Amino acid sequence: MRSYKETYIKYEDNRDALFVFGAGASIAEGAPLQRDILKLIYESDDEQLNRSEAALQVRTFINENFDTSEGVYPTLESIFGYLDYFISRREGLGNEYSTSRITEIKEYLIRLVHYIISKPSGQRDGAYRKFWNLVSEKNRNISVVTMNYDTFIDESFDFLYPDRAYIDYCLELMNYHHYHEINAFDWWVNPREPVPVWEGGDPKPIKIIKLHGSLNWKYCNCCNQVLLTAWDTKIDLDSMGFKGYIHAHCEHPETVKFDLTCPLDGNSFDTFIVPPSHIKELSHPAINKLLDETAIEIRKAKKLVFIGYSFPEADVHIKALFRKNMRNDTEIHVVNPYLNDSIISNYKSLSSSPIFYEKTFESFIEDDLTNLIDSSNRS
Repeated sequence: MRSYKETYIKYEDNRDALFVFGAGASIAEGAPLQRDILKLIYESDDEQLNRSEAALQVRTFINENFDTSEGVYPTLESIFGYLDYFISRREGLGNEYSTSRITEIKEYLIRLVHYIISKPSGQRDGAYRKFWNLVSEKNRNISVVTMNYDTFIDESFDFLYPDRAYIDYCLELMNYHHYHEINAFDWWVNPREPVPVWEGGDPKPIKIIKLHGSLNWKYCNCCNQVLLTAWDTKIDLDSMGFKGYIHAHCEHPETVKFDLTCPLDGNSFDTFIVPPSHIKELSHPAINKLLDETAIEIRKAKKLVFIGYSFPEADVHIKALFRKNMRNDTEIHVVNPYLNDSIISNYKSLSSSPIFYEKTFESFIEDDLTNLIDSSNRS
């Protein structure tokens, strides 16, 4: 039997590379592009979605306020922006859509987005797994920022635990406090406290900062805490709530489920995703913490590697975050198979000499990732 001791695992003072993932990185795993989500909400053959009150209300609102007659759907940014305009001004839209009704429709749409994105299952040997394999072999002094809600990057990490790495989500999760009511999830290790290091192991903490939230985070708006539900990402559209799995884990999630509510106050959890909108509410305490952690990582990084991310207009706050915190000597690397003048211009506004790779995430891993992160190549 292997023995272990509990000890602190140290972060490096500098970061060799910060990887920034956008939707283009998750396409290979089956994640839908943002532009396709509304079509999936309208044209789905999923029975639970089609019979749900959420789908009925959202489709009715969109049909009454946007032109969908030709089968061309508006962008999610435009719909969320439209809803947020009335919510931010505390105004109604005629006698049928009060501010509280508009707020309810926005929450319905968020839950539908959650439902659609949570349907695909990642590949155990997919691009993210290959990414983590090379990181483990070549250089673990990296960190990750992702704009994606999906959990492919988290779930493909599992083979590194506990001998090679621990995930640090950069949040003080409820899981760390061992409330007896959440015993299905209280096994998650806080890498900022002493952790078990098994004989022969050499783990490192790796930050995975999910700036726009995650399908496996549940937020209580009463006590302002976040619960990590690990591999449990589903939402029940019939009840509009979450089901917790008893002792769920990556290989064998149990089928016994229970209604998931906050163990401190009994409040229903909210899905924790920041919707795409030109009017973003960034005062959320957890989002503020993640923005601060990202700023630290940007300042520490020798290289910034953007994969499948194009700085969409709704993410002006992300562009400002990088522009404000980048060092003058930071290298910029951009991986995108669909480079165009707009994407190139966005990156040249950050750096005078970004390095572009017009290829997919998978090709980049095979051709370029080793040279980029190999610790023996440090300058």
